[in-house]
Amino acid sequence: MFQNNPILMQLKNQLQKKTLQVEGIVKSTSKGFGFLKVDSQTTYFIPPKNMKKVIHGDRIIGSVQKINNKEIVFPKKLIKPFLKRFIGSVHKHNNSIYIQPRYPYIRDITFHKYKTTIKRSWKNGDWVTAELCQHILNNNHNCFCIKILKFISEKKNPLLPWHVILSKYNLEKKSPKVDFLNFFPQNISNNDRLDLTNLDFITIDNNYTKDIDDAIYVEETNTNHLILTVAIADPTEYILVNTEIDNIAKQRVFTNYLPGLNISMLPKKFSENLCSLQPHVKRPVLACKIVIDSNGKIEMKQTNFFLAWIKSQSKLSYDDVSDWLEKSGKWKPKNKRIEKQILLLNKVYIVRNSWRKKYALLFKNYPEYTFHLSKKWEILDISIDRKRIANKMIEESMISANICAADFLDKKLGFGLYHAHSGFNDFNIKNVVKFLKTYNILYTSEELMTISGFCKLKRSLDILSDEYVNYRIYRFQSFGEICTVPKPHFSLGLSSYATWTSPIRKYSDMINHRLIKSVIKGCKNISPPDSTLISHIVERKRKTRMAVRKIEEWLYTNFFHSINYNNQNYYAYIVDIFGSGINARLLKNGAFIFIPLKYIHNIRNEVICKPEYGVVYIKNKIHYKISDNILVHLLYINNITKKIIATLVK
Repeated sequence: MFQNNPILMQLKNQLQKKTLQVEGIVKSTSKGFGFLKVDSQTTYFIPPKNMKKVIHGDRIIGSVQKINNKEIVFPKKLIKPFLKRFIGSVHKHNNSIYIQPRYPYIRDITFHKYKTTIKRSWKNGDWVTAELCQHILNNNHNCFCIKILKFISEKKNPLLPWHVILSKYNLEKKSPKVDFLNFFPQNISNNDRLDLTNLDFITIDNNYTKDIDDAIYVEETNTNHLILTVAIADPTEYILVNTEIDNIAKQRVFTNYLPGLNISMLPKKFSENLCSLQPHVKRPVLACKIVIDSNGKIEMKQTNFFLAWIKSQSKLSYDDVSDWLEKSGKWKPKNKRIEKQILLLNKVYIVRNSWRKKYALLFKNYPEYTFHLSKKWEILDISIDRKRIANKMIEESMISANICAADFLDKKLGFGLYHAHSGFNDFNIKNVVKFLKTYNILYTSEELMTISGFCKLKRSLDILSDEYVNYRIYRFQSFGEICTVPKPHFSLGLSSYATWTSPIRKYSDMINHRLIKSVIKGCKNISPPDSTLISHIVERKRKTRMAVRKIEEWLYTNFFHSINYNNQNYYAYIVDIFGSGINARLLKNGAFIFIPLKYIHNIRNEVICKPEYGVVYIKNKIHYKISDNILVHLLYINNITKKIIATLVK
């Protein structure tokens, strides 16, 4: 009777005209509802029922309708999906298979309409790689459709955390393997290499290190000058450009050092055997002879790069050498020649470290945390490790060698792969000067834009010894970069810096090896590295860093599940402030924890977090800031996000 009523039809048309069409990004919440963010100031509510048609991060067009005086979005059209390829776990329910994506903001969506070419009887807890084939807004089946691309791991696999995270970042799960039959040391010509096998070269590494890439020999002159010869394993003698192994290394870029697991860049028969500077075995090297005066300054004009043969006389460990120098423990060098090399190397460290402290900058000796795992990949312990004297001796030698490489490449070619850091940019420098002034630290913008001024600032901050000030200055700094032309490295206080001392672990170092060798051999028309390769190196470095962090998070949650963490409190230091709470790190084992606002102060409107300043206000007074030590109690672990939630103990 009302079907063709002209008044009702007119009213319906008027309502449709008033329906607002908006485009924005979907933001989900842990409570099932969400929002459509149109711009920085405009958002619309999406109720739980409508959220089932979209995924967090989707760009959509929706219609806004006013219901009970509340503007609600009804998703209508997909512009760009957020979820494409993803990692997920299999869940079986009522003889049906569902895939749960491993993303913190995609908690309430499971996919059951799928296709795959994998022939497998799926088990509960299996992990897979999948991709979204059809979005619910783009089909008539009222569901999301996916394709399972790859099986990753079973739930019971002890290497599950490693395999899942590496798959997420598209990183390799195993060291490469290639045909090794065509590679033999005798293929190398002796004509262009100096024979230094009679010299007392030594190596110092961890006890478990097999891919030994550097050896050291030191001698002292009558004028108190030290002559440091750094010999670096030379994989480029076997691995030619664009061969199978070279392309593998170029793709992988790094040996991936993960908690409890190392995945090498090169096949292990190369990195741990043929190229490794094992004791008492003749090996080809690229060497650099460095003359250091009594004040620790490198005599650059006397630096010499050359090809050589060496034979390491002893494989020493950091802990043994450190114990001996610190006069503790039972270990001692096996003969006077090795003892002499250790003592001379310590001299190199002392004078070079003193020079860098005065004329450049030193690394901060932050603690590192090491997971100790059983043969069954169970966490036995987490130890705190700091660099000891032997570690610093080798590090100082490698830094000296890298300084020489940068100088060599700059003078001989004008290009290479350089690590650079520009300090502060033009945008932040005024804020730096203004912030320092509040602490009565007075610098001009022009002064801080020079290496000498930057170094002077860093030394004055070391004297001030305020970690909060250091953090704020650090946040103002530019990011480091890799470039093909020499640029200053402000954070090291150096005019240029190019690494070449780990060619069996880093492809960028292998590139610099080839460039240095090309000059030594008198090659013509040497080409600089291309920008595409640099982008690939940077991206792989980012993915590797993220993978390490995510694996650590997973292992920490496993560790705390294995102990009764509710019975004790932990000391921590604040590492970051977010709008939603405090991020801190436990001093005892290095685990990152999160303290939401409600566990900072019980009256919500009295607490304000200011990430840009790294502080937390309570009742308009600063109560917490980055670098503060705090006492916390662990509340619970979110097994999906692998986040450890804690509360402050007051």
